[in-house]
Amino acid sequence: MSKKLLIVDDSPSVRQMVEMTLKGAGYSVKAAKDGQEALNFCKAERYDFVLTDQNMPNMDGITLIKSLRAMPSYARTPLIVLTTEASDMMKQKGKAAGATGWMVKPFDPKKLLEVVSKVLR
Repeated sequence: MSKKLLIVDDSPSVRQMVEMTLKGAGYSVKAAKDGQEALNFCKAERYDFVLTDQNMPNMDGITLIKSLRAMPSYARTPLIVLTTEASDMMKQKGKAAGATGWMVKPFDPKKLLEVVSKVLR
């Protein structure tokens, strides 16, 4: 059975590129346009991995991560941030919120697949 992945980004083109990359590797993928929509999806369904942008309307990535970490079913789920934010301060905020890792856009599809494979082991 393929792993269920949730990708969260307010950019339709980024969602599409990430989705194509992950589906091409055999993963089951659902996409959300912001943190609030993603949180609603996570309350209704269990995902094995969440990849989120940081800067989005309604709810940013770090708030989403804090919200997911507060749910027992997501205490150990890999949560990766994929964003244009590259500052150490922002990475520290992500880590403090419970992010598993941090990737900077633009993303390399091969690198993304390596990261997903590694954290899902």
